[in-house]
Amino acid sequence: MDMKKRIHLELRNRTPSDVKELVLDNCRSNEGKIEGLTDEFEELEFLSTINVGLTSVANLPKLNKLKKLELSDNRISGGLEVLAEKCPNLTHLNLSGNKIKDLSTIEPLKKLESLKSLDLFNCEVTNLNDYRENVFNLLPQLTYLDGYDKEDKEAPDSDAEAYVGLDDDDDDEDEEEEYDEDAAPGDEDEEEGEDDDEEEEGEEEEEEDISGEEEEEEELNDGEVEDCEEERGQKRKREQDEEGEEDDD
Repeated sequence: MDMKKRIHLELRNRTPSDVKELVLDNCRSNEGKIEGLTDEFEELEFLSTINVGLTSVANLPKLNKLKKLELSDNRISGGLEVLAEKCPNLTHLNLSGNKIKDLSTIEPLKKLESLKSLDLFNCEVTNLNDYRENVFNLLPQLTYLDGYDKEDKEAPDSDAEAYVGLDDDDDDEDEEEEYDEDAAPGDEDEEEGEDDDEEEEGEEEEEEDISGEEEEEEELNDGEVEDCEEERGQKRKREQDEEGEEDDD
């Protein structure tokens, strides 16, 4: 899907001025340039274009409110001076996985006075001697480089992540987990219902056992009665035989 069509789908019947976050990851940019994005996206605060084949950001429109820009896994090798002009209020910039080889390429970023976090993972520039020290010297406004500050302390999630709303999603997941642990009222009702069903099943089994025992007792009693009647019959027969013998005498 090309970038223009993807932008159209992402709008979802909204106007560009209503959009604060725009994710265009894995779509296709023609000739390695940004397409379909205009100055009408005046409220845009977060833009993500991961793996779209960009070689240039020259076509980026004026986005005064843009705070976080995700450009990772593209083929950008220069032309970053346009960012200070088009996105003057950027605080987070992710250029990981691009073709940035030397410090001169990122030097124009010094004009981004609000830039707080820069990511250059998997770029050749990271292999230079004293890379971190030189970047912090070149861009004194930076607080975090590749997720760590000058003292090698990891950035909090809110600063390290490039995505607006990603932290909120994490919070939502935590809340869902806590909610699951506390168990929703519906779940409790279901559990109580299951317990009641188990109790009823137990009572039915007990009743079956009792009825079974009663049947066994009845069978035993019937057997005893039959034995007694049989003994009486044998006794009568003996008495009759004895009387018959006496008569014969």
